[in-house]
Amino acid sequence: MSNKKRSFEPKALQDVLNQLTSQPKIASGLNQVKVKEAWKATMGEHVASYTQEIKLRGKSLYITLSSSALKEELGYGKEKILKHLNETLGFEAVETLIFR
Repeated sequence: MSNKKRSFEPKALQDVLNQLTSQPKIASGLNQVKVKEAWKATMGEHVASYTQEIKLRGKSLYITLSSSALKEELGYGKEKILKHLNETLGFEAVETLIFR
């Protein structure tokens, strides 16, 4: 057996986490979770209770709602919702909002 020692230089935990979360697949998954949390925080519990599914594909956010009346009502305020979502997230994650 070889008696070689591996030499590791210590790194700051923040640097390691940033490197890990910058990988595309991990970053995509984290953005999905962040968007779901931002939707709840932005729209409140009442709207969240009618929300069945939230999917972020690229910069498009697909929201599936169980109420057609709510879907119609939210459709009128898409721009305002987008602005609040991105402000809550702290970065421009969503460009298009699509209600289903």
